[in-house]
Amino acid sequence: MRMVRSSFDYAFGEAQGMSVAIVLALSLFGLAVAFFYSSSVSKVAIDMGVEDEGIRGRLKKIHAAIAAGAMAFLKQEYKFMAIFMVVFAAIIAILIDDHHTDYVNEGIYTAVAFVFGAIISIASGYIGMKIATAGNVRTTVSANQSLSDAFNLALRSGAVMGFALVSLASLGMLLIYLGLKYVMPEQLPPHILMEVIAGFGLGGSSIALFARVGGGIFTKAADVGADLVGKVEAGIPEDDPRNPAVIADNVGDNVGDVAGMGADLFGSCAESTCAAMVISAIAFAGNVDALLYPIVISAIGIPVSLLTILMVKVTLERQVGPALKRMLIISSVLMAIAMYFVTMQLVPAEFAIAGETYTNLGVYLCFLTGLIAGLVVGLLTEYYTSDSYGPVKEVAESCQTGTATNIIFGLALGYKSAVGPYLAIGLAIYIPWMLAGMYGVAIASLGMLGTLVIALTIDAYGPVADNAGGIAEMASMEEHVRQRTDVLDAAGNTTAAMGKGFAIGAAILTSLALFAAFLTRADLLLKEENGPEFDLLGSINLLDPMVFTGLFIGAVLPALFTAMTMKSVGSAAYKMIEEVRRQFKTIPGIMEGTGDPDYEQCVAISTQAAIKEMIAPGILIMGAPLVTGFLFGIQATAGLLAGSLVAGGVLAISASNSGGAWDNAKKYIEAGNLGGKGTDNHKAAVVGDTVGDPLKDTSGPSLNILIKLSAILSLVFVPFFVQYGGILVG
Repeated sequence: MRMVRSSFDYAFGEAQGMSVAIVLALSLFGLAVAFFYSSSVSKVAIDMGVEDEGIRGRLKKIHAAIAAGAMAFLKQEYKFMAIFMVVFAAIIAILIDDHHTDYVNEGIYTAVAFVFGAIISIASGYIGMKIATAGNVRTTVSANQSLSDAFNLALRSGAVMGFALVSLASLGMLLIYLGLKYVMPEQLPPHILMEVIAGFGLGGSSIALFARVGGGIFTKAADVGADLVGKVEAGIPEDDPRNPAVIADNVGDNVGDVAGMGADLFGSCAESTCAAMVISAIAFAGNVDALLYPIVISAIGIPVSLLTILMVKVTLERQVGPALKRMLIISSVLMAIAMYFVTMQLVPAEFAIAGETYTNLGVYLCFLTGLIAGLVVGLLTEYYTSDSYGPVKEVAESCQTGTATNIIFGLALGYKSAVGPYLAIGLAIYIPWMLAGMYGVAIASLGMLGTLVIALTIDAYGPVADNAGGIAEMASMEEHVRQRTDVLDAAGNTTAAMGKGFAIGAAILTSLALFAAFLTRADLLLKEENGPEFDLLGSINLLDPMVFTGLFIGAVLPALFTAMTMKSVGSAAYKMIEEVRRQFKTIPGIMEGTGDPDYEQCVAISTQAAIKEMIAPGILIMGAPLVTGFLFGIQATAGLLAGSLVAGGVLAISASNSGGAWDNAKKYIEAGNLGGKGTDNHKAAVVGDTVGDPLKDTSGPSLNILIKLSAILSLVFVPFFVQYGGILVG
């Protein structure tokens, strides 16, 4: 008979402590900050300071087209997501039931957590998309006033995404903990509750699958189509209103780099937190402050990030790029200071996990290691993708001998660029493991995400600034407006590349933390099944053919996934290219500027292609660990996860950085170097950038989802694997 708690007051009273108060207060504070920044952006009129009636009309028309296109895509995507959520929640409820706890079917509660996490992730992406499409045109008109006004407005638009997402993630995880603690049986072992909460992370990561993959396909189909036909074939400038794909391209910036990135990092935050809580559940069963410490890490980042934003001012062009980088450094320093005192207060001076004794100082050093590693990965990414440094200039110079050498140098740069980040991540694994075991690795992943508000703010700033420049061009605003938006956009390109590097690094550490939680949970269940002497870690041997085969299969999954997503972009871009060519040929006066392109048709093509093409990669990601666990068991699944993690991280970094380098090499030439626009060097650079587009904005970043979602799926489905898995091996 179930002994369900009689009142929420009892549940909250038992859980009441400093951690609950901190998370609740700071999450609500963060939402208030997001609302304030959203209001300050919305108060700016979209035609502020513009006297020319023609320009005012074009601004309103372009803004409406971009906003409508973005919302139309989200509406179609959310329909697909809703069906997926219902079906997969039912699968979770049916298949996940730890038979050792016969007084509760944890699958039902895990399904509830899954749906809640998915809804929070969807809400975060919607908020980010809404404010980004509101902030772009307002950044354009602010640039008509001053560079400082434009920078502040773009940054505030990004800040709405940053503060809202992290606040919702922290508040959501706290509420799901308190809610489940209230409704689940009183005698439930603490580790079961934490394992059920892992469903929240699975929900967030599942939505990230569609947002990242679907958004990436949308944006690159439009971008490739616009560039190849407009810039290369027709010889018209980027963001020229005569290009039918230009609105779809601007919509894609928001779809991929705002909603997609937001869902990706929401998933990382939720998954790392769940992993840490699963690993430490038994050790901190009677200490709620320590148990919820992983959620507190994210919450502390909220006031730290606000203070950082208030400390950074921009008045001159040369200050824009350094200001964004300085925000990352300042927030990292402030976070390191604040978390020392928080860790000393909330985590016991000594505690034991899996028979090993650790200290709160060791936990803080784990956090600090992850924080520093995240900053190092970001700075290394900047070095390899910014045109201020040698690697990108070398790629640009290779254009002097044609497209082939440009592509060769870009690929070489990407492969080489993976070395430094992997060494940093390797240290961020080894040091925490020595200090606090698998729990230390999970805390290090949260350390890398400690400045998540700032990372999201800077990343969402990029598409807003990019759209602002496009709107200035399409609305035929004065030259000084485009010059100012170009300054903002150039800085945004570099920080966007840094953001992708940061997201990939966070995904790698998050996946490893989930892998550790998967092994921890599986070991506990198998001990109940086979006796306390059973040692899962001892049974996972690289020389075991099942583990070794799993490694090989896992290692090839990222390559297959990359091929699928690149081909999806190619197929979608093909349809876009055909449509743009058709309009150039059939619409009278389009090249003279007297005929209006059919922008809506291009948006519809990208939307339909994105929804259709994301299905197969999604099945691959979700099907591989489930099929492996069911057919071959825990050991094979462990090999699969390890192989996909190691190979996927390298491929993600190299692909993303190659694409970023090609993009900025093109912009380096467009700035007047090596002959400037219109030269053969520039044409070679444009082709290289087009090749790199699906790498840096679709395949590379989407590999984050492959390695994370596989791991958290395996974690959530451990009871199913233990009870029914390995049917082909006995």
